[in-house]
Formats: sequence, C-alpha cells, structure tokens
Amino acid sequence: MVNPFINTVTSWFLKKRIHQIELFLKYPNEVQNELLLKLLNTAKNTSIGKLYDFDSIKSYKEFCERVPVSTYEEISEIIERSRKGEKNIFWNTEIKWFAKSSGTTNSKSKFIPISQESLDYCHYAANKDLLCLYLSNNENSKLFEGKNLRLGGSKSTYSENGSIYGDLSAILIENMPIWADFSSTPTKKVALMSDWEYKMDAIINETIKENVTSLAGVPSWMLTLLNRTLEITNKSSINEIWPNLEVYFHGGVSFNPYLNQYNSILKSDKVKYYEIYNASEGFFAVQDSNDSKDLLLMLDYGIYYEFIPMDDYQNETIINLSQVELNKNYAIVITTNAGLWRYKIGDTIRFKSLNPYRIVVTGRTKHFINVFGEEVIIENSDNAIKNLCKKKNLEVVEYTVAPVFMDGKEKGRHQWLIEFKKPPSNMQEISSLIDELLKSENSDYEAKRYNNISLEKPEIIIGKKGVFYKWMKKRKKLGGQNKIPRLSNSREYIEELLKINT
Repeated sequence: MVNPFINTVTSWFLKKRIHQIELFLKYPNEVQNELLLKLLNTAKNTSIGKLYDFDSIKSYKEFCERVPVSTYEEISEIIERSRKGEKNIFWNTEIKWFAKSSGTTNSKSKFIPISQESLDYCHYAANKDLLCLYLSNNENSKLFEGKNLRLGGSKSTYSENGSIYGDLSAILIENMPIWADFSSTPTKKVALMSDWEYKMDAIINETIKENVTSLAGVPSWMLTLLNRTLEITNKSSINEIWPNLEVYFHGGVSFNPYLNQYNSILKSDKVKYYEIYNASEGFFAVQDSNDSKDLLLMLDYGIYYEFIPMDDYQNETIINLSQVELNKNYAIVITTNAGLWRYKIGDTIRFKSLNPYRIVVTGRTKHFINVFGEEVIIENSDNAIKNLCKKKNLEVVEYTVAPVFMDGKEKGRHQWLIEFKKPPSNMQEISSLIDELLKSENSDYEAKRYNNISLEKPEIIIGKKGVFYKWMKKRKKLGGQNKIPRLSNSREYIEELLKINT
C-alpha cells in the first residue's frame, strides 16, 4: 500500500493546478486566441506553415480565410509521408507516434499524429487535471493509497522507419510518467498485450490482490473485464474484491446504456463515476463535479476550437468559441499541437453553459438515422435506453439501430437489435416504451411517428448472449477503444449482426 503521506503530498501538488484552470474560466476567449497565435508561430516554418504563410496571420479572421477545413481523407497523404519519416510537414518537432483510430464510421484505419507536445501538454496534463478536480471535490479521498486499474490497447512498429502506431491508450501507457506508472496496475507488459482474451485473464491475475482504488477505461470493455473478474473469483460484487474502490474514470462512449449494469455489479453508493471526453486527436473535456454530468471544456491543452452548426453542416458555416449558443448541436473542428489544422474530428456536442463553457457529447456527424426526416442522434437513443432500463429494471449489454426502408406499400421503421442481460418477456411493451421515450427526446421523430404516417413503431430484436462480442471478434476489434456503432443510415452493420444472431 502507498504511504498515506504520498496521498497528502500528491493532493497538494495537483490542487495547485486549480489556479491555472481559473484563468481560462475567467478569460476563455483570450486564452483561446493567444493559443491560436502560438500554434501558428510554432509551425510557421513547416511545409503547411509556409504554404498558408502562418507568419503573417495575426487574427482569427485571417486564419479562417487562409487555412481550409479538412477531413482525414484530405490530409491522409501528408500523414502517410510523416509516418514514413518525413519531418517538418505539419508540425515542427518529430512525430514518432501515431494513434490508430478504431472509429466505426470507416473501415479504413486512420493514423492520427501524436507529438511530444500533445502527450505532455494535452493528454498527460488532462489526466493530472482530472485527478486534481476529483481530489478538490473529494477531500477525504484515499485515491493514492491504492492503484488505478487501467485498461489499454496494443501497439505495433511501422516497418518502414520504426515509428510506432496503436491505440491511443497504448501510446499513453508506453510513455506514462514514472509516478503514474507506479500508481497503476497491471504492469506495462500485461497492459500492452495484443490478444484481448488472453490479456483479460492476465490483468485479473495481476490485479485481484492489489488495492485498487480507481478504474479507467472504455465502459463496454471495462464491463467485460469486471464481469470476467466476478466469474473467476466467484464473487457477487466488485466491492468484495476491491473494497476501497472509490471512482471509475470513463470515456470513449456514452455511459448511459451501461449505468444499470455497473450499479448491479459495484453495489456501492461510495463509487463515483467521472466522465472524460478524449479521442485520438486530443483530450477535450472533463467532469469537474460529483453531481453535474456536464463536461468542462478545457481551453489550455494546445487545442484551438471551432464549431459547425449541425443545422448548417453542409454549408460549413464555421464559428469559434465566442460565437456558440446554448443547446445547439455542433460538429467540432480542432487545430492542435500535433499539427492538425482545422480538422473535423467527426464528433458532435452541445453547450449546456457558456460561463464557463460546459458541454455534453451528442454523437457523431456520420452516426445518426435520418432516412425518414426523423434526425435521431446517438444522444436520443442512449437516453431512451437509459430510461428504459430505469423504468423496467433492465440491463442492456449492447444495442444498435438501423432503418428498415419503405418497400411498396410497407412503411419504414427503425429496427433495434438489443442484447439484454436478462431479456424481458413482453417485447411489444418494450417496443412501445422505446417509441414513447424517443418521442419525448426528439420532436422530429415524434412528428414522423404521428398516426404512423411515414414511420411505424420500432421493431425490437432480441440479441443472443454474446452476439456483439462475437461480431467484434470476427472483425478483429476486441478491446482497446473499439466501439459498437449505435446508429446507422444503412443496414450494413445490423445485417452482419443478424447473421450471427440466427
């Protein structure tokens, strides 16, 4: 066990960061504008910097006029050149690491550049801030008297020049500061194993005798690990194994569909859930309160933010932080200290507060259903699942939704494939309840469902036990940051799942 003195000293050190956070809370737009000019100055002698004459850009207006917005496909060629060893293309320091994106919108792998600056001043700074805010909110915490159970991915070496690529979590673990590595479990060797199923048991063997005080990882895969731990130890709750567990830091996917499952295996009101919002491209926001689930947008991590209103997404009307409005859905555009310039990351968010800037993540720009004009986004379906579980005392393991297209006189509908921990008996009741919950979440869906004019009641299909796990295994996407696609405008994913489900 770590000496309690270390806990006291570490808490004091981390709390000093609060004063810097207060600075960007008070002067958010000034901090962001200063950051933009700093990024431009740093990269002015790169190939990109010379192409757009960064040295002469002195305002956000000039930045907008000169530098185009880009997607990964539009910059993949220069990223590939960087992977092969070419330097000073889009950032002035060497890029040794590339986060291999495992997003579900595209089967093609994406390799996101990770600079030393983004590691130090974004990802690791964010992890320290998360601890800082948690300790500030929980003064009696004994977090550092135990260890953090971390759930990471794997990495590989690029044969052409020895650069490293892999899951972001693997890159962070590989480069982790000594203090953080010392307070984590399992060991780096086990954490970075590539075979998920073998690694899961290795993690359990290393951690069940540790004093685990916190968990960190993607909810879906952490839940798989915890359930396997209960199975191996023959315990009924995680708290029997780690009685001092006090917090789970989670991110990557919405926690709402998994809440009931976590409550059922943790069985303790002492354990808190803290959400983070990060991606391969950067660390963006953290939960800074025990009570509110809104996330504080962090403005001094080397990331400059812009936004595209989703109701004008095709025209790409782009605004910066000073122009955003409450309760509107925005796509995020970022400029970073790893050389991503006005890059569309594919996520959508909504502002819940403008002083300070607090957000909720609402989904993906490509993950929605709008076949019949219903404009259903992931936030809607996740909330429907959360409320369904609450009302009917159910536990949903995973789910996905796709349209059933109109055929002749047959009207369209949504088809849900849901894997329940224990399937309900009355599926008509479940279908009706999901329908009503979606209507309460989304007025466009409600309008299209009026009198079944253009959209019929949703069809619910029970997923057999392990169907989503088998599908991910078949696609070689077990573990790490791989995610189940929640919504799709096509039937590609659900058709593959239904074949396994037969």
